[in-house]
Parts: sequence; C-alpha cells; structure tokens
Amino acid sequence: MRAVVCGAGIAGLALAGCLGRRGWDVVVLERAPRPREQGYMMDFFGPGWDAAEEMGVLPAVLELGYRVERLSYVDDRGRDRAGLPFARFAHALDGHLVSVMRPDLERVLREHARGVAELRYGRRVAGVRQRPGGAGAVLDDGTVLDADLVVGADGVHSAVRRSAFGPEERFRRWLGLHTAAFVVDDPEACRQVGDRFCLTDSIDRAMGFYGLRDGRLAVFAVHRAAAPSLPADPRGTLRAVHGSLGWIVPRVLAACPGGDRLYYDQVVQIELPRWSSGRVVLLGDSGQAVSLLGGQGASLGIAGAWLLAERLDRAGSVEEALTGWERVWRPVVAEKQLVARGGAQWFLPSSRARRQARRLALRLAALPGLDTVVTRGLVGRAGGDVRALAAAPA
Repeated sequence: MRAVVCGAGIAGLALAGCLGRRGWDVVVLERAPRPREQGYMMDFFGPGWDAAEEMGVLPAVLELGYRVERLSYVDDRGRDRAGLPFARFAHALDGHLVSVMRPDLERVLREHARGVAELRYGRRVAGVRQRPGGAGAVLDDGTVLDADLVVGADGVHSAVRRSAFGPEERFRRWLGLHTAAFVVDDPEACRQVGDRFCLTDSIDRAMGFYGLRDGRLAVFAVHRAAAPSLPADPRGTLRAVHGSLGWIVPRVLAACPGGDRLYYDQVVQIELPRWSSGRVVLLGDSGQAVSLLGGQGASLGIAGAWLLAERLDRAGSVEEALTGWERVWRPVVAEKQLVARGGAQWFLPSSRARRQARRLALRLAALPGLDTVVTRGLVGRAGGDVRALAAAPA
C-alpha cells in the first residue's frame, strides 16, 4: 500500500512514521525548502502523550522538553499579578505534561520517520485527483503521484482540502484573533523570565515568553483583530499593537525578526461535515484544527495520526478504516474545539472585569480541593483514550 502525505508538520510526520513502520510505502511532500525553525512553545499533554508512548518517541520528547515551574501573569513592571505552579497542571493530568518547542517536536517525528518514509522538501501540492481505488497528488509542475491514499496534512490553509472539499471560507471558523511566534537571542530577558511561562496580564492583546536553554527567548503574541485578513507588514503590526506594553516587551519587539523567521496567522478552527472523500483524507489542522485556544493541537495531531494508522492496519479496506477513524475520533476533536471557543475570554480577556475573574480563579486554584477542579477547567478534558479508540469496533 502506498500513501502520499502532503505536509511535513506534526500530524504528517507522525502518520508517515506510523504507516512506514507498518509496511506502507510513504512519500511526504512539503512545500517549504527545509524543516521549519519557527514555531510556538507548546504544552504537550492529552491523547498525544499516550500515542507518543505507543510510537516509542515519548522519551525523546521528554528529553527535548522543558519543565516549567510556574505560569505567571505579569504587569508592566514584570511583577507577578496572578499565577499557578505548573505542578498543579501536571497533577491534574497525572504528571503527563511537558513543554516543548514545535521545531523540536517535529525533529523527533522526523527521526521516527527516517528510513521508513521518503521526505521531499520544496515540493508544492497544487491539488488532488481521485481515481477508482486510489487518488493522486498533483504537484505544481504537473507531476502526479498516485497512491492508495492521499493525506492532506498541510495545515489550516490546506491545498488538499481546497482541491478535494472546496474553498477554505466554507470550513473556517475565525475566532477574532491574530497570533504570532518567534525567537529572539536575549540572555537578559531570558534570565528575567527564568523557569516560568510569563504572560502579560493585559486586555485584548497579550505576549507570552518561555526561556530556552541557550539564552534565547521563545515569544508568542495574540491580539484581537477587526478582520481575518493578514497585514502586509506582520512585524510592524506586532510593534504597533503590542508596543505600549511594558516590562521586556519593547526590547523583544525591537529584536523581532522578519521574513520566514516570524510566524503570523489567523486564529481559526476548521470544521467539515466529513474528513474524507474517496481515498483522500484530512489530518491535523487541515481538517481538525482546534486553534491555540484549545491547547492540544500538537497532541491531537499525533494522536489522530497514530489512531488513523492503527485503523488502517486493522481494517479490511481503506474506506472502512477512514470511516471507523472518523467515527471514533470526531467526538474528541469536537469537544476540544468547544472548550477552545468557550475559553477565549479566559485566554484573552476583553475587559477588566474578565481579567479580574481570571485572577480570582487562579487564586482559588491554590486552595485544597479546588486546585484540580480549576486546573482541569483550564486545560479541558485530556481527551479520548486512543488505545481504546483504536480497538473500538468499526
């Protein structure tokens, strides 16, 4: 059996490794000329943890990950206005929590796919075409790669989805936010952040910071926007929107890189009535994006990929596997999307009253008996038991 996976992000690489180790002939097509270096620091937990354990990659993820000591909301002087020890979150998740940079997680998954899948960078997919018993990925030079299964794992702006299902606007739920992520070399700012995850305690806009081992600082930004369309000058927009925030924000924005070292995009969810059409299926953000508000995008990408590989390995046909996979996986994704939409005001308050409510909730989380309730409310349910879902009847 042959699979063409479009996209060498987290979901695509996870599936490539899983299918390749089950004897599939796998080709991964990625439009970027090389592995991406930009991306968020992510809190990795939920169903992806169990899937990573099943894949054998969890030890490598933990080795590259960071154990954050505290979530701190800070004012314009860097003073802690509200917060919570990260151990509280870990306790609510049975200790299954680690923070990891997206490029590091992708590196682990590339190593998992090495030798069992072929990765082709600098190859842009223009669309897909169906044929009886299979499908093909059409490249921008007209080349067609035929396979038994074509997987769209090419993100929220998926070319595979556009070709097989329709224009993005039909399936995109914009959440009213823009976001950005980048890394700066600033040992002094890194020292001030320390072992914390620091967020500005601000309204309608926020910046977050993680210190890295080499003295660099991982930065992300989020703000409310009037329209989903992206600005012509993302770096200029970040400086204009966030520049009046205090503490280390001005120096970080002054060092903000441009070009492909700055990630900038809409905050969206993707919702489709079906995730597959014939022998074409959507995986990860291309079909099940929960947005950064959900907190489990990477986890769901890995878990969804492992579960799909398991269903393909056990089912009598590709079509049966795709149907069974969607039946058991869709409720998990839908729940996380709902949690994300409901948590938008917590993540980015739109008023002083909502900000004060967040501070109060974090104080309550320090009280015995309420800590687990509050922290589980923040992270949502960890997700489905992927081992049970893999074994569920078709």
